[in-house]
Amino acid sequence: MADYQPTVPEGCQPGDGAVPLPTNRANYAPLSPLSFIRRSAEVYPDRLALIHGERRLSWCETYRRSMQGAKRMVACGIQRGDRVAVIAPNIPALYELHFSVPMCGGILNAINTRLEATTVRYILEHGGASILFVDCDSTALVREAISGLENPPLLIAIDDPDATGEPVSSIDYEQFIDPGFSSADLPAMNADWQWQLPEDEWQSISLNYTSGTTGKPKGVIYHHRGATLNALSNITGWHMGPHPVYLWTLPMFHCNGWCFPWSLAANAGTSICARSITAEMIYRSIELHKVTHFCGAPIILNFIINADREIVRTLPHRVDIMTAAAPPPASVLSRIESLGFHITHTYGLTETYGPAVMCAWNPDWDTLPEHERARLKSRQGVRYQVLDELDVLDPDTLQAVPRDGTTIGEVMFRGNIVMRGYYKNDEANQEAFRGGWFHSGDLAVMDPDGYLRILDRSKDIIISGGENISSIEIEDTLYAHAAVLEAAVAARPDDKWGETPCAFVTLKRGANASEQELIDWCRDHLAHFKCPKTIVFRDLPKTSTGKIQKYKLREWATEL
Repeated sequence: MADYQPTVPEGCQPGDGAVPLPTNRANYAPLSPLSFIRRSAEVYPDRLALIHGERRLSWCETYRRSMQGAKRMVACGIQRGDRVAVIAPNIPALYELHFSVPMCGGILNAINTRLEATTVRYILEHGGASILFVDCDSTALVREAISGLENPPLLIAIDDPDATGEPVSSIDYEQFIDPGFSSADLPAMNADWQWQLPEDEWQSISLNYTSGTTGKPKGVIYHHRGATLNALSNITGWHMGPHPVYLWTLPMFHCNGWCFPWSLAANAGTSICARSITAEMIYRSIELHKVTHFCGAPIILNFIINADREIVRTLPHRVDIMTAAAPPPASVLSRIESLGFHITHTYGLTETYGPAVMCAWNPDWDTLPEHERARLKSRQGVRYQVLDELDVLDPDTLQAVPRDGTTIGEVMFRGNIVMRGYYKNDEANQEAFRGGWFHSGDLAVMDPDGYLRILDRSKDIIISGGENISSIEIEDTLYAHAAVLEAAVAARPDDKWGETPCAFVTLKRGANASEQELIDWCRDHLAHFKCPKTIVFRDLPKTSTGKIQKYKLREWATEL
């Protein structure tokens, strides 16, 4: 795509007024979240940036370590546009790579740690990463994924103290960023090299792969401008204020942690890193580190709601939660707020840098009954400050549907926090941006007050614990079993996960297979979080043309 070119306002000529119209270094700088970490290191050098177990890193140290990582990557040949991948949980190295990779012009590809090897291999092949940083707990996964790759990436191990696996490489991340480390496998850093802001704010900053809900995952490209604006909108829309203490319950590999690594650099907050999430850990972190904010899918809310009574504590101060993914039921929102947490409901997609819609709260609603407040809060809401347009349109005519709360259309977006595009997928880009709108594929209504309310997903996506799961992928796996004649998958409501896959199966005549046998079959061929939790043996409902009526399956799954 063409680089951004500043233009002279219509009717004006350079130099014909008192103010020079063309941009220059005095009046223009490309937007980039990299400027945030430099400022925090300059203004708050000793303030804590990262806490991980007993480890503490200040903003000055985090900035220095990020620069050293960038220097080493440049020495390894990383140039503008090269992809650098990482597969790791929420640990300091992953946070630092959100800055070091774009500092050297690279594009960060953070990979979901829960994926199976075949999908990781596809992402590495399609994305073409030159370097892959690997947490030790993902070593076995990565070794299987890169087996047979024609051009495997340079592997760097992240030997986190809490990891239990073996390093994937003899070179460790701490050695990689150490300017004094020398190895025949790594070139020396160039001491004279200094990072600069990108020349063009449209330059790509990251590559995030969707969960493959309609086949192979698509690579979503973010640019520096969108990352900057969404990071700032997180702060203003959520009323974060300066120096929040943020607990990483949301994976940083999800849409770059909804851009919060850059948000926390902008307001010099403190990140509390965590490899795994439990209700006990959340309450302990609130008490120990004075956590003020965290994000997550409704499964995080369910961890808290369903925690053992001895774990639950009275909150010592206000704690804000931002939730998204599967729309949380009003009852869940009501129960979590009864424990003292303040909930903000958001909505977005990988293609919109994470949250792009927020249920902005109207103080007039404070006096309403509890159940009504929860119902209003369960809506997706209104556009982020930096999203230009949000609407529910007829997907054929691209005309807005009536704001009557009943007429269904497709959710569509326009603005700076819509992705740059899908990587190496022109056909998908043409469809996604048809008519000058980004087509989400989600079906919704617009209430009379202008608040968005999602009703269904047009492609039968199942969202379980914040992960998108393709019903087609599960069906394909079931069809490969020798006893299966027909299979169809729908979402079943689940108190813990929000939704889980429910498979409806018809067996071949004379064949036998138990529910557990088919579940085990899926677990042998899919990432475990994608596997159905329930198998129902019955004939499938069909239309007169032989198409399976999935709406009936959803009804049946709800009644189980």
